[in-house]
Amino acid sequence: MSDESVSNENEGVDEAGWDLEPGDESAPLVEAVGRLVRFCREQAGMRVADFAQVMGYGEDMIRKIERGVRIPRVEFLDRADDVLNAGGHLRAFSEDVEKAQYPKKVRELKQLEDRAVEVLLYSNHNIHGLLQTAEHAQALFEMRQPAYSPAVVERETAARMSRKTIFQREPAPTLSFVQEQVTLERPYGGRAVLRRQLEHLLELAQLRNVTFQIMPTDREEHAGTQGLIEVLKFADGTGVGRSDGAFNARPVSNPRDLRILELRYGMIRAQALPPRESLAFIEQALGAL
Repeated sequence: MSDESVSNENEGVDEAGWDLEPGDESAPLVEAVGRLVRFCREQAGMRVADFAQVMGYGEDMIRKIERGVRIPRVEFLDRADDVLNAGGHLRAFSEDVEKAQYPKKVRELKQLEDRAVEVLLYSNHNIHGLLQTAEHAQALFEMRQPAYSPAVVERETAARMSRKTIFQREPAPTLSFVQEQVTLERPYGGRAVLRRQLEHLLELAQLRNVTFQIMPTDREEHAGTQGLIEVLKFADGTGVGRSDGAFNARPVSNPRDLRILELRYGMIRAQALPPRESLAFIEQALGAL
């Protein structure tokens, strides 16, 4: 459920779209869109070869889309709608296809975040995905090894940014973040990217439903030495949590395990800088850039 738990495959990706992951629940949608593309092509009296040439893709790619094993890009549907005179029928699936193109794990995580009424997040290595700017997220994905293709970087960045709708939800969930000091100092993507990232943190930290704290590097006692902690609580009293250093890093949902994660998080919050001092730290860091 971590924001780092995203697809790391960069095979089978090109400008036309992405291969459908095995077991993906979006398969019926992608198959329906593929059948519609084929129907519109046949109604337009175009062969696969002719359609592929006009669209600028290989015949095999078109066949994959029509078979529903390839998730088309929104841009593909938009152009195909015009080329095939589909009257907006293909373009109407743009929003659904855009969601389907995100990696399955990201979609699952976003569904959990959309349900959560309270979120507790401690990040020790990178700025948490919900707090990242698009530039910062892109820089992180571009540094992955083995290297991601440009298309995968674009896909993963867009997927991560799609989760930021949690800050616009009504009613607003309660969000608590604790970030290690070092995560706010590494200039991933350059100093200009870091500046915009810190400015973004200041904006988010001042939202009424957000509590933001920094764990100073010089702390002699630290309850977060076992790594990242995430806890999401839902309106029905249930929840789900994960920590790098507990339960083999697997998501847990039983009350006893969640209580352990909450206790650790509570200690981390107590040891971190208070929110007001944390904001002051960010302002000082901005002034030093």
